[in-house]
Amino acid sequence: MFSSLSKERVRGKKERRWRLFHATDFQSLMYPCFILCRILGIFPYKINTSSFEISKPCYILSTVIKCVTCFYTLIILYEINSGLFKVRSLRRIIEVSAFYVFGIFIIIVTCIWDGPRMRLLQTLLKISSGLPLESYQKPSILIHAKDISGFLFLLVQTMICFNLLPVLHVVFTFHITLIVFQMDMLYMNCVCVLKICFKKINDDLENLLVLINEPHLFRRFYHEQRNPFFLMELKAIEKRHLMANNTLQMLNIIFSLQLSATVVITFTRITFSLYYCLQLVLWPNVHITSSEKLISLTLFFTSIAYYFIKIALIVWTCETGKDQAIEIGITIHNVLNRINDEQIKNELHLFSLQILHTSKNTFSAKGFTMDAPLLATLIGSITTYLLILIQFANISNSCNEQFKFSNITQTT
Repeated sequence: MFSSLSKERVRGKKERRWRLFHATDFQSLMYPCFILCRILGIFPYKINTSSFEISKPCYILSTVIKCVTCFYTLIILYEINSGLFKVRSLRRIIEVSAFYVFGIFIIIVTCIWDGPRMRLLQTLLKISSGLPLESYQKPSILIHAKDISGFLFLLVQTMICFNLLPVLHVVFTFHITLIVFQMDMLYMNCVCVLKICFKKINDDLENLLVLINEPHLFRRFYHEQRNPFFLMELKAIEKRHLMANNTLQMLNIIFSLQLSATVVITFTRITFSLYYCLQLVLWPNVHITSSEKLISLTLFFTSIAYYFIKIALIVWTCETGKDQAIEIGITIHNVLNRINDEQIKNELHLFSLQILHTSKNTFSAKGFTMDAPLLATLIGSITTYLLILIQFANISNSCNEQFKFSNITQTT
């Protein structure tokens, strides 16, 4: 009987471990991201039931893959800047070189932070272990959908490029693009887990407020029996909040350089893709066929959409996570305004001071705060650049028409 019960429990754990869009814990929530990172060679960890450990075979294989990718990327950079690779303009050389340089930079940073990133995942696993199963349901739909759909989109875009570039160049470019994408998605997933933790803390504070304000007939007896319980619960919530804020600080430190490189890559790729689209539309003197023009416009428009949606999702996740952390301070002040117990009030004042000291812990990178003003600045600068290009195109077209008209009058 006991053996059958144990087999059913093990079977239930295996069934509950992984279902698409139906996460029940931290590992099932991050499962698609972990699998894709392991395929790319940037996840040298062995996952146990309650811990992450460095796997030596995976670590060696990961180091070899990163070294080969960096070495071949340097070869591509040499070919581009020495004229061996067919690049049409200086602008294209700058754009492609920036992508490969910052791609190598992200790979090197990923390799350096393998150990701290494992400890970050271990901490997230620990602080999210007490979350209810229902809290993973809605985030799993977004996380699994964006991880899988982003990978499939990049795969289709790479298959289109096979006819335009050498095979090895396409393969290594695809590998670098996927590494950048997966590291950005790993950051976004970690922010989502922290947001769930902050929401749970806020919900527990509101439930504590409801329990404190319940009417009781035997008020003195209730106060003597339940007041220590409320203080213990409040201190436990304070401890969880401190752990979540320390994890947020760790997250900012580990992913700061990578996010800075991602912002630079996003800005350069969107800017130059817009320029090439305008060049193909507004300057009809470019000597390419209609099919090549259609493929180029498709690639440029999809590249703009991909980078814009990715940075918008990251900023939206960070903004909602920050709002959820701010909501905890509002809930504490609501609790302070509704209770009369001095001990609980003193503990809540300490909690509010703790939040005040950690209020600057927003989701940020080196020189960039991942919030709505960053996205607005990116959109504003790109729009300004687009208007300048359109104005320049109109001026150049009018100059060409005047030049043609003057040539016609001279010949007549």
